[in-house]
Amino acid sequence: MHSVLDELAWRGLVVQTTGREALGNALADGPISLYCGFDPTAASLHVGHLTQVLTMRRLQLAGHKPYALVGGATGLIGDPRMSGERVLNDSELVETWVETLRGQISRFLDPEGEFAVTMVNNLDWIGQMSALDFLRDMGKHFRMGTMLGKETVSRRLQSDEGISYTEFSYQVLQGIDYLELYRRHGVSLQYGGNDQWGNLLSGVELVHKVEGEEVHALTTPLVTKADGTKFGKSEGGAVWLDPELTSPYGFHQFWLNVADADVLDYLRYFTFRSQEEIGELERATEEASHRRAAQRALADDLTTLVHGEQATAQATAAASVLFGRGDVRELDESAVVSIARELPGADLAPTTSLVDAFVATGIVQSKGAARRAADEGGLSVNGQRVSVDDLGGEIGDRSALPGRYLLLRRGRKNAAMAHLAG
Repeated sequence: MHSVLDELAWRGLVVQTTGREALGNALADGPISLYCGFDPTAASLHVGHLTQVLTMRRLQLAGHKPYALVGGATGLIGDPRMSGERVLNDSELVETWVETLRGQISRFLDPEGEFAVTMVNNLDWIGQMSALDFLRDMGKHFRMGTMLGKETVSRRLQSDEGISYTEFSYQVLQGIDYLELYRRHGVSLQYGGNDQWGNLLSGVELVHKVEGEEVHALTTPLVTKADGTKFGKSEGGAVWLDPELTSPYGFHQFWLNVADADVLDYLRYFTFRSQEEIGELERATEEASHRRAAQRALADDLTTLVHGEQATAQATAAASVLFGRGDVRELDESAVVSIARELPGADLAPTTSLVDAFVATGIVQSKGAARRAADEGGLSVNGQRVSVDDLGGEIGDRSALPGRYLLLRRGRKNAAMAHLAG
């Protein structure tokens, strides 16, 4: 790759720019300062945000100075959606989310050196602005025709619910951010998802009108699945970066289950593998897609990036246990809990007999069935075979897994988790 812009383009991460040649020259002549904004609308980032976070990392690695903006002010307003007014969140809750997101974003970026990331909060300048300052100094530069022409605004105006002035003003606030960061830090590139193109242009135009300078904007694709369904969702909802909201096991499984039609795009978007490495995985997918080499590489790379090597190892081990191959006693508590979420189970008193536990968790339908299965050597607890004589003992006498769980199995395919209550 001749430049970072060439690499971004090869990875499919460039959709629109204010001028490809001018931006390419600026990056080549750099270093430049750049920023991307993240609004705190939830307690965690989700996998869709990785496009922007990792693009910032690529630009930083190429020798450019990143500013990651978490919008303490814009998060109180909300970027207009295609349908429906946003619910305004409490200011204290938004402040908490700001700190959480700052911590999540900063983990992916180098905090030291010449190109160290700087975290910024637009509440620091927008929060100090009076209504008169907003209207006289900023609002004067925005034309209603342009603002009304934005796709989201236009669609909302044609809908039954319309759009409030609060959300309508969001594009002005984002324009102010670019102007302020240009003035304070010399930021000359803002990038974001392609749905933000109109908001990005608001900032570009504001800098030009107020400062007389040309600055740049770039959009990345809105990641979708090949079948048209929304990216970043699993059966349980959004796939979060917070391990308390989406376990490392669930995170790993999300990427492992990516379709062949999507996996090569995702490898380009979300990993730091080279063109040659991704080419090899493409050939492996074409020759033996059932082995899912590309999906395994994607899942391992991203789980390690987000949660660390140990979490990846535990997620892989948990999957082996779930499919009847690994030793459950080698798993940590988070991996055991992840398995428990995937399996049927029951909360049982420690004094419950083992035979009753097999019945209560649905492994067998009756005590007689449990005895027959044990006699045939088909029952196990935490990987240890259970005899007929063992069935009368209490489950509390067994060595529990972390989190006070017991993994009950009949053969390899039927499994459940018993949780020791109390």
